[in-house]
Amino acid sequence: MAPFSRALIFSSKRTNSTVKKFFTATLLFVVLITSFGCVEKQSEEIVIGAILPLTGDGAKWGETAKNAINMATNEINAEGGINGKKMKVIYEDDQGGPATGASVMTKLATVNKVPVVIGTLFSSVTLAMAPIAEGNKVVLISPASTAPKISQAGDYIFRNVAPDTFEAKEMATFAFKEMKFQHVAILYINNDYGLGLKEVFESEFKKLGGSILSEESFEQGGTDFRAQLTKIKNAKPDAVYMPGYPPEMAQIMKQAAELKLRTQFLSVTVFEDSKVLELAGQAADGVIYTTQVYDPEAKDEIVQKFVKAYKDRFNATPDIFAGLSYDATKIVALAMRQGGLQSEQIKKTLYTIKDFHGVTGLTTFDANGDVMKPIGIKVLKQGRFVWYGK
Repeated sequence: MAPFSRALIFSSKRTNSTVKKFFTATLLFVVLITSFGCVEKQSEEIVIGAILPLTGDGAKWGETAKNAINMATNEINAEGGINGKKMKVIYEDDQGGPATGASVMTKLATVNKVPVVIGTLFSSVTLAMAPIAEGNKVVLISPASTAPKISQAGDYIFRNVAPDTFEAKEMATFAFKEMKFQHVAILYINNDYGLGLKEVFESEFKKLGGSILSEESFEQGGTDFRAQLTKIKNAKPDAVYMPGYPPEMAQIMKQAAELKLRTQFLSVTVFEDSKVLELAGQAADGVIYTTQVYDPEAKDEIVQKFVKAYKDRFNATPDIFAGLSYDATKIVALAMRQGGLQSEQIKKTLYTIKDFHGVTGLTTFDANGDVMKPIGIKVLKQGRFVWYGK
């Protein structure tokens, strides 16, 4: 009995050892398979970032921009993605503030480690984000920031909207040559966006032979502009150039009407907003403004397809911010397909893009990451935003 018992015990130990080795090997195999599976799954997605004002004063524009980015992303993925890989967008809310924008840009660059970020809409926020993008070698492409300073913000900084240089020059030329205005006042929002437009308009208008009788600024979120308007009224200008945002510009027009300041007002792209009609009503009628040439009623097949798809999905006509954001997303996808998925490859490829045909026209980036697109003139006429002269 003893030898048999010892043999049984030995056999049992060896069996237990074999079982342990089997389970260890099996567990290791499962871990390896799971790990490789996760890596493979991650590699099937290309993650990019998007920073937009999803709350705060710019939330309406941020929402239309997000809608368009989502729509473009879905179309890109339905067409096979980026060389077979699906594209995914991580959204961050800058709340329309430079400090918040810088914070979420840091997160996307250092935590999510995205190679490219689409955003944002406000120039002051984009300028706060640019050094972080540049320092971390992350491509930043803004769909709507127009401040001249962005041209020198860095090698990784792009925008697919014409800078204020074009828009302000166009209005200065129109005011002096077409409207025959000689003496103008400027009432501008006190941030990078407003300052950029003011400086370029003033320089160009003076160069043409005109004079600036008064310069007044106002703060974003302000509600009482009577002091500035009274000074302008006393200066008796032929016109008032007013770069700002819809909430403040609408109140300015109401208060100008109350003060019986009947001078012609000239404005900028973002004047075309339903909030102006809601808050100012007839007081805003007659304002002439520059605009990026995007026409949702254009006969261009690409525009018609985009507008129909947007209306079908969101039951609304896409605005300029939607159009520019849609194009920005498609341009990023094109750069990835042609050049590669790393930020350095995306950057280099963007500089080579020529005449990309999007819903907002043809896009070609210059050495500063800027684009040159035509500027149009529109007017608010009897509650409708229409092309000037039609």
